[in-house]
Amino acid sequence: MLLLTKGIILLLLGIILFNLFSGLFSMLRQNNDKPMSHYLGRRVLYSAVVLVLLLLLMATGILPHNPRPY
Repeated sequence: MLLLTKGIILLLLGIILFNLFSGLFSMLRQNNDKPMSHYLGRRVLYSAVVLVLLLLLMATGILPHNPRPY
């Protein structure tokens, strides 16, 4: 279960990077199909999904916390 959740998180982080670079190339191109804000908005949405997923996994105990240093 832990390996599956880490794989999902890595996949979402890859999608975030893809949307970030898609926004960059959309900004640099002259004939834009979609505006740069479309891709950056998706990046923010996926980042929020990753954050909520991490909080949910830590709250349920599926993802272990780091031990305290003292």
